[in-house]
Amino acid sequence: MEYRQHNPLPLPKGEAYQRVEATLTSIFDWEYGLKQSKLLRLYEKGKSLSWNATEIDWTIDVDLERMAHTQGIPSFIQHALKPPRALSDEEAVAMHLHTQAFTLSQFLHGEQGAMLTAAKLVQAVPSTEAKFYAANQTADEARHVEVYHRYLTEKIGTSYEVHPSLRTLLDEIISAREWDMTFLGMQIMVEGLALAAFGVIRLLLAGEPLICDITARVMADEARHVAFGVLALEQLYRQELSARELREREDFIIEATHLLYARLLPTPAFERLGWDLKVWEPWVQQTPMQVGFRQMMFSKIVPNLKRLGLLTPRVRATFASLDLLRFEHSPDSVVDPGVSPPAELVALLMAQLGGDAPGFAPPLPAS
Repeated sequence: MEYRQHNPLPLPKGEAYQRVEATLTSIFDWEYGLKQSKLLRLYEKGKSLSWNATEIDWTIDVDLERMAHTQGIPSFIQHALKPPRALSDEEAVAMHLHTQAFTLSQFLHGEQGAMLTAAKLVQAVPSTEAKFYAANQTADEARHVEVYHRYLTEKIGTSYEVHPSLRTLLDEIISAREWDMTFLGMQIMVEGLALAAFGVIRLLLAGEPLICDITARVMADEARHVAFGVLALEQLYRQELSARELREREDFIIEATHLLYARLLPTPAFERLGWDLKVWEPWVQQTPMQVGFRQMMFSKIVPNLKRLGLLTPRVRATFASLDLLRFEHSPDSVVDPGVSPPAELVALLMAQLGGDAPGFAPPLPAS
């Protein structure tokens, strides 16, 4: 694994490393019961579908600026996103490039969080079946870190440090005392949102074959990871939670929702471009297209929480305030592990492009 970093990732506040104190009870399973057939099938599927970063064609030339001009991105930004002021074509392309680099950078940081989380779960989950899958997932996440880091530093040369809201959530996930809270935070919330976000990237960067290949591979892995989280937690949550335990999990879901929905915004991209945040931050928070994008990131989270019995009145109230309950009747990740972008998002983009979306990648079939 050798590649040239044209632009190493910036460090958050000058820190190359971060320590997170985590209290963890490690569990040995001396029974080796292997009774959970669905988890075992998922584990076998994960092993059989494993891939290597060396299989990717890294010789592909990546020129996102040229692609943006070719695909009419400046016109799309002006007419569909309706920015707070008129942008020149060069400014629109710069905005597109930096917001995509910001998003891909957060994918990278989230994948590192998932790698640490999966390693923690190997120790903490009680069943051997879940330990097997968590161990396999740890290797998956290592590949994801590898390919996103290489793409950002070798191919596009623009990257961003971890966003404070994502960093806060990752810290809380890693430091959670109960293994199911770690599962809930990473497998259901973070990876559930990432699964939908990957679909958006495949739509917006459909003309770039390298990132489409990377994203398709990662999406297939993450679809299994989210299904793993639902299957592993479903058995636990079938048992009655105490009022205190339920409230702790509700609080965690509500906080994670606010961190992911309301705070994980591409404002660092606007800062780097030298644009006034007093103008651009309200726009990205309130403009209908941007709100629609963020809502659709929850298209898997909401039905998965419903399956787990965690779409409680308190959680529902939070989701209702953000207009996220539209997804509660969508298929969950066990019923439909497919990783197609939400149909509503595709329709929205197609409408904004006048019914013509050249180069849009077809949905990725379930694996």
